[in-house]
Amino acid sequence: MLASDIRARFLAYFEKNGHAIRPSSALVPADDPTLLFTNAGMVQFKKVFLGMEDAPDGSRRATTSQKCVRAGGKHNDLEQVGHTARHHTFFEMLGNFSFGDYFKRDAIRFAWEFITEDLKIPREHLRVTVFHEDDEARQLWKDVADVPDNRIYGLGAKDNFWQMADTGPCGPCTEIYVDLAHMAPDWAFPNDAHGEWTNTDISDYSLDAFVEGAEAGRFLEIWNLVFMQFDRQQDGTMVPLPKPSVDTGAGLERIAAVMQGVTNNFHTDLFRPLIAKVEDVVGIGYPYRPGVGLGTAVGKDGREIDPASFRVIADHARATAFLLADGVFPSNEGRGYVLRRILRRAVRHAWLLGRREPTLVHVVDVVIETMRDLYPELHVRRKHILETTRAEEERFLTTIDAGMTRFEEWAPAASTQGSTTMRGTLSGEDAFRLYDTFGFPIDLTELMARERGYLVDIAGFEQALSAQRKQSQDERKSRQITVSADDFGDPTQWTHDQQHAASLGRFVGYNVTEAETVVTAVRALPDGRVAVMLRESPFYAESGGQVSDHGTITGAGWSVSVSDVKKLDGRIAAIGVATGEITFGAAHAVVPRERRHDTERNHTATHLLHAALRHVLGEHVHQAGSLVSPDRLRFDFTHHGPLTHDQLVAIEAQVNAGVWTAAPVNTRESAYTDAVAQGAMALFGEKYGDVVRVVEISNLSVELCGGTHVRNTAEIGLMRIVSEGGVAAGVRRIEAVTGPRAFQFLADRERALVQVATRLKVPMAGTATNLEQIEKKIDALIDERRQLEKRLDEAMRGGVSGGGVAQQLAAQAAEVHGIRFIATRVEVVDVKALQSLGDSLREALGSGVAVLGAVLADGKGALLAVSTDDARDRGLRADIVVREVAATVGGRGGGKPHMAQAGVDADKLDAAIAAAAGILARLAAAG
Repeated sequence: MLASDIRARFLAYFEKNGHAIRPSSALVPADDPTLLFTNAGMVQFKKVFLGMEDAPDGSRRATTSQKCVRAGGKHNDLEQVGHTARHHTFFEMLGNFSFGDYFKRDAIRFAWEFITEDLKIPREHLRVTVFHEDDEARQLWKDVADVPDNRIYGLGAKDNFWQMADTGPCGPCTEIYVDLAHMAPDWAFPNDAHGEWTNTDISDYSLDAFVEGAEAGRFLEIWNLVFMQFDRQQDGTMVPLPKPSVDTGAGLERIAAVMQGVTNNFHTDLFRPLIAKVEDVVGIGYPYRPGVGLGTAVGKDGREIDPASFRVIADHARATAFLLADGVFPSNEGRGYVLRRILRRAVRHAWLLGRREPTLVHVVDVVIETMRDLYPELHVRRKHILETTRAEEERFLTTIDAGMTRFEEWAPAASTQGSTTMRGTLSGEDAFRLYDTFGFPIDLTELMARERGYLVDIAGFEQALSAQRKQSQDERKSRQITVSADDFGDPTQWTHDQQHAASLGRFVGYNVTEAETVVTAVRALPDGRVAVMLRESPFYAESGGQVSDHGTITGAGWSVSVSDVKKLDGRIAAIGVATGEITFGAAHAVVPRERRHDTERNHTATHLLHAALRHVLGEHVHQAGSLVSPDRLRFDFTHHGPLTHDQLVAIEAQVNAGVWTAAPVNTRESAYTDAVAQGAMALFGEKYGDVVRVVEISNLSVELCGGTHVRNTAEIGLMRIVSEGGVAAGVRRIEAVTGPRAFQFLADRERALVQVATRLKVPMAGTATNLEQIEKKIDALIDERRQLEKRLDEAMRGGVSGGGVAQQLAAQAAEVHGIRFIATRVEVVDVKALQSLGDSLREALGSGVAVLGAVLADGKGALLAVSTDDARDRGLRADIVVREVAATVGGRGGGKPHMAQAGVDADKLDAAIAAAAGILARLAAAG
């Protein structure tokens, strides 16, 4: 029976028995901060079970086929995936639910009837477990299903008392097991198996024998009935739920294995097409034969290959496809980091199969094709899913080879995969280098090390990571002049006006930029500035990407020039330089109207930009950071590659169309859950209270936001994108200007164009003809430059005469460990010329390695390494050479095995060149 038939039969059976079929919820829980991913069928009904919400559509019975992921947080199966028969990152959980309707008797009846009558699994091959204190469930199995008492096993809380997390819904459960020794033709006892549980001629087994057989995989759990009776509190107290309920979890993959007569989920029809695609892409056969089991996989070079790699790639393709479809994007934190770990683990296993090109993307495409009918979001977002998967694979493939080479040095293979014998410890410094330089998530490094019998010094890794973060923080602090809340958070350092000591202060800046108010507290800061709290404050405190307001506070004989604003326990503190002695009492607070209005323009335009990006690029786009200031807006967002000119034009056009429709901008307060349910965009990782502020631009955008905005989009006037680029792997950044600064931007562009036209001696009257003449003149100059570069390149090569620069350098080559080697400084104007010289020198050398350094026309230092094919085969790759040479002076670089480059400080160029010979000698000796 196909998995699709099992799924359909399950839903149809429970629909026939009064259950409403509910769609699967997304893998990202809508409003549950306790979960990274949806990991069980009951997640979407959690508030119903807690009595916080009514049952969906008023139905007290529901049934689902829920997509789930367990690859992060408490429920994390990633390490076991591929090495066991049933661990998966992505899986489907069949479920039937009773919200205070039926309870134990009917739940047991439904389960037994479906399994034995619809699926027709023989009763004699089924066994049942109950919580050892749940006498009621034990008796019901006898009464309702006629299960003999000697086939009902009482287990402890670890196995048969269910809870989703440390707190929340929980209760006793009962499970149904299938005997695979009688159901799966390819079942085989482990070589060292012995004892009562291995006897297939008896039908009754002791509790110990059953437990031992279940742990070994003979007795397979396929159905779990949770009798949800309690809500576990933080202190462990069990509070009875308002209405006792039922939650069923039945793994589709496990049931499919039973119905298809296999012991391993990966050998069902859910995975066979995926593994077949892996075979096709890597050119190696997966060694499984139906009814026989697994054999040995052999690579193209004749070496033995662990078949787990096929299973890992097949499994991770499913998780990748569904997570990307549900809006998760690869990143270095949160859900995105889990996805990146999954992707890179798959790339590593493809690498173990000999693959050096993207592999997972091809298997992901099969996932989409085979599951698109049930999950249409896969087809809708197919382009985004495939492009992102390919981009992530290509990114990791640029570093995995060098990283694996380093790993081989630091943790040489000398034991079989899965060995439990510890052979040593990979240092935290080396683990950090794999993470920082080669992009290996620490979890992947741990996994690889464990497979070879090594431990990883996690404490050392964390120390190195913390040191890097501290260095980054110190660098950021050195570049900014501000004060953190921690710097003035001590309440004993404040002087309070006792008359208004209880006042929390109120932000009134949404509606006004001036306020007649009262000073409630004052504090002198170490840097000579003061912090002032007001009863009513028009000053916006920096948050949500919007910068703090500036302005003035004036009182009787004193004033404060406000340059920063912070929140302290909900109170607003304006910070600045004081003139005169501040006194309690009346004060006048002012935020410059135009400065605030410019900030409002940019903030509202940011919301329009977010909506336009999602419309033009796809719903995978999510905000990854922002800056809203009076002079510009900066918006970081998740996307896998550079935007095309046409995309930028479309995005800018959509934003301005929204501006020119003069759409009203409305704000309201709402319960967080209600706002999200109504479609408001919430930022992942942002902390929201129970009540949130919703900013809605009529028919264009709805977001949760505490910032200040224009009243109507027409106030923005105009928005122009000034730049677009990458800031991190999978994160892009757009900078833009609005209003008067957008006009100034256009005026500056026009002025520059006029200057170009003047230099080219083209009359500039703004007509299309004049612009065409400018283009023709520029094309002519480019052609002329190209001809000159060609002549220069010929001169560098030296032609037949052999007198060129490359020939002269090659003649000066020394020899290190049998390798011809050159490390010298050269004179070139730009990187292109340096690369051209490197190409020529590589050809002139014939065999060897060269490191060239130059100070370019713009004053920047550059290193270039080239390696001939035979030198590269000895391990002297240009990318490794240039990376290590640059590192000696604090530079970074990379490239391809035959040519790579790095940027270094110009004044450290000679030191880097001097270090090159020693580095080459070390690498040559190691090779």
